[in-house]
Amino acid sequence: MLVLALDTATPTLVAGVARWADGTVEVLAEQAVPSGNKHAELLTPAIRAVLGDAGTAMGDLDAVVVGLGPGPFTGLRVGVVTAATLADARRLPAVGVCSLDAIGDGGRTVVTDARRKEVYWAAYDAAGVRVDGPGVERPEELSARGPFVGDERFAERLGAEVVDARVTTAGLLQAAAAQLADPSSAGPLTPLYLRRPDATPPASIKTVSQP
Repeated sequence: MLVLALDTATPTLVAGVARWADGTVEVLAEQAVPSGNKHAELLTPAIRAVLGDAGTAMGDLDAVVVGLGPGPFTGLRVGVVTAATLADARRLPAVGVCSLDAIGDGGRTVVTDARRKEVYWAAYDAAGVRVDGPGVERPEELSARGPFVGDERFAERLGAEVVDARVTTAGLLQAAAAQLADPSSAGPLTPLYLRRPDATPPASIKTVSQP
């Protein structure tokens, strides 16, 4: 099965093409692009690049896997909508996974930047199964313990080392293994926002007086 993997939940946009067979992942091409707030501008070129690097085309794909977050509203929406659109246009199964599941492996607590001086986090047992989270908290108040992986900038506030790690194509496919084995079991692509967007409409509309 040839799979396109996408994630726009963090400041590093990830696009990759991989071959999946019976739980084994072979990554054919991957781009990890520092994107900041430019996911919309950078995602399509990244998809084209990995398809070219893998020597394949959209028509060769068998499935799309996308990270559902948690992440900022706008960037996360770009990846989820793109995955849904591509899958619908090609009539492919679309599988969504928690983006934190695709960072690191084994027993760990994953932390990524949630802005507002907070982190998105999730905790995993030795087998790599998520046992708590995802959630959003200030690092100083996080009850989950290490080892920590993810955004190393939070090491001081966590009071512990954080192994620098990011979402990977292989991690996305491994997180999606059960749904790739049975695409009919995949649920809807529902983003994990965890909180309201930064930009909200005003509570009331001021009347504009006429001259």
